[in-house]
Amino acid sequence: MSLSKHGLLASLLFASCVILLFLPLEVRAKSPRCVVATVQPLATDAGIEAYQNGGNAVDAAIAAALTLGVVDNHNSGLGGGCFILIRCPDGSITAIDGREMAPAAATRDMFLRDGKAQPELSTTGPLAIGVPGALAAYAEATAKHGKRELADLLLPAAKIAEEGFALDRNMARNIRYSAPKLAKFKGSRKALLLPDGSPYAEGDILLQPDLARSYREIAKQGPDWFYHGPFAKTVALWMKENGGLLTATDFANYHCVLREPVVTRYRDWKIIGFPPPSSGGVHVAQILNILETFDLAKEHQQNPSRALHIILEAMKLAFADRAHWLGDSDFAKVPRGLIDKNYASSLAKKIDPNKATQVSSHGLPPGVAEDFFGRHTTHIAAADVEGYWVAITATVNTSFGSKVIVPGTGIVLNNEMDDFSSQPGVPNAFKLLGAENNAIAPGKRPLSSMSPTIVLNKKDEPVLTLGAAGGPKIITQVLLALVRCLDLGYDLPDAIAAPRYHHQWRPDRVLLESTAPEEVVAALKEYGHEITVRKRSGITQAIRLNDRGELVGVHDPRVPGKVGYAK
Repeated sequence: MSLSKHGLLASLLFASCVILLFLPLEVRAKSPRCVVATVQPLATDAGIEAYQNGGNAVDAAIAAALTLGVVDNHNSGLGGGCFILIRCPDGSITAIDGREMAPAAATRDMFLRDGKAQPELSTTGPLAIGVPGALAAYAEATAKHGKRELADLLLPAAKIAEEGFALDRNMARNIRYSAPKLAKFKGSRKALLLPDGSPYAEGDILLQPDLARSYREIAKQGPDWFYHGPFAKTVALWMKENGGLLTATDFANYHCVLREPVVTRYRDWKIIGFPPPSSGGVHVAQILNILETFDLAKEHQQNPSRALHIILEAMKLAFADRAHWLGDSDFAKVPRGLIDKNYASSLAKKIDPNKATQVSSHGLPPGVAEDFFGRHTTHIAAADVEGYWVAITATVNTSFGSKVIVPGTGIVLNNEMDDFSSQPGVPNAFKLLGAENNAIAPGKRPLSSMSPTIVLNKKDEPVLTLGAAGGPKIITQVLLALVRCLDLGYDLPDAIAAPRYHHQWRPDRVLLESTAPEEVVAALKEYGHEITVRKRSGITQAIRLNDRGELVGVHDPRVPGKVGYAK
């Protein structure tokens, strides 16, 4: 390489220092009792309030998630889904699958017209909507592991919806971008746009009385109001009148699923991830297994650009496998061999440390015939000194999901049907490819990139919880944060703030943030990578136990957010 490796390292360190100068003080918040990190201060405050009122970190995380459904509902809410990882004080791990489900009337080719996939049908409007699972998962987590009643966590969020809140720049921007499509649906237009159909601006007060009523009815009657009562019937009637497939029976048949978490070792650490229908847990583990064959710390010290190149090549190999093998393990045969150490070693041998290589197709992991996994987005991180560590990633898929709010409900409905493979080989909204394992089927859950993750040390003690938002970039954000913390010695704020890099196999290019030093861009081009620069690449929230035994929370400085703590 023509660049000085010492000069490049200095540039990387300088870039990290510059970014850290702008980190809000809350990023470094420490708590002797409980920490909550979210993208919205009101949600963080709700989580801390739930803890201080007698709850634990589980209650805090669920309260934050419910509040995000009010103040950040372009990303998540009761009309979407989630994955929840909980590490309990006794050392047990609970993985709750609240992913959306395809309606019973869904068909494999429902988005094809004249033999071709029509992306608009799977992203906007009634056909795009799967049965929401977030509420069922939140109720399960609270009932099994919380100290507070679900109603106690719903009512403060209902109050915010009723009394209104000032829109931050992120929410205002998403309303503005989505306004033309929101305006197509009566309920969405009423709930999220001004009377003349124009978008709200930053600082405007958004009132959501219909959403407040829905929250209060759930608090009063429980999740049955949503899945077996008036909400399900109201949505089913709207669907019938507007060409949708969801029925009241689909809602009644919804259930969250307790999954076996993906547990792997990476050097001296135990990594706890989420299993299919998440691809995140599998491929974070797979990429780490590939990287374990390299001395990344030494590579980074000698030549940071080459270390990054190796990481990108490992991402590429894993995403090629994702496109072919991953799907809902209740329907598809997803081989456990994807996280086999020997398989990772064989993939690692395909990496040329000095140049980018073509990955033509997926690999062939061991056990493909007999060993299988059992049948726009936000992340909430919470931890307390009692020993509860929580990672929740929740979503409605793209911004404001399907853009549908059924009149009178206030609840944004997802467009998660787009996460299925509408047609093998045709990319979805995130340019991801899929195969038969992720084809549409009644009652099936679409493949997800959500990657809630918990890390344990040699003593099986929790030391890190994290997750991210950003479609397929979720996987690579989590991966980079782990490598930076566990291999390269970054502090958690540095690891989250540093420039991000992403490769998902197809298209064959590296996405990197505009904060990446010019020397890095030049070096990657010399290795043979095609480069696309973006202003930002996803959002991460995390909590770490530092060397002094203190809980340190980080919210991503790329967007407004907050770390809260309880003494």
